[in-house]
Amino acid sequence: MTSFSTVGLLFPRSHWRKAVEIDLTAVWKKGIRLVLSLLILTILLALAGGVVRTFLDLGTLFHHPVEVSLRLIIVDTLILLAVVEVFKTTVTYFDEGRVKVTFIVDTILVVMLTEVISQWFKDGDLTHLAVLGAVLLVLAVIRVLAVRHSPANGDGHADAAAPCPPNQEFTRA
Repeated sequence: MTSFSTVGLLFPRSHWRKAVEIDLTAVWKKGIRLVLSLLILTILLALAGGVVRTFLDLGTLFHHPVEVSLRLIIVDTLILLAVVEVFKTTVTYFDEGRVKVTFIVDTILVVMLTEVISQWFKDGDLTHLAVLGAVLLVLAVIRVLAVRHSPANGDGHADAAAPCPPNQEFTRA
């Protein structure tokens, strides 16, 4: 006797058929949509709170030097842009059911640029800034490669979609 028939003995046939007919993929998709909806709402609330906080930081213009206040606002704005990139990634996953590598790399690039600028404002160690710069360079290369070898381009090569005329090989941007 197989395991399925053993389970069938425990439950009447009509109950067993109903249990088997449950589509776990549909349950999974509905659960993911619910969780992502809550995440999108959370990100929107955090973004709105960040904008309010950045607006309130304008009050530091009256109590601190302009340079300090504007540095704070610049860093706050860049962090909010990173949150926008996270939002964009989440919405894309919600719509398409996949995460785009370029969106993730864009988010990390914005966060790393924010870190570089904040370290620069703090007169950070040159070695630390060089390491951050190297990470930014690697991320930029990853970003370019992700765009050039995107699955959206067909066979994975951007150049295969639209071949260059022979005399214009080196003029393509």
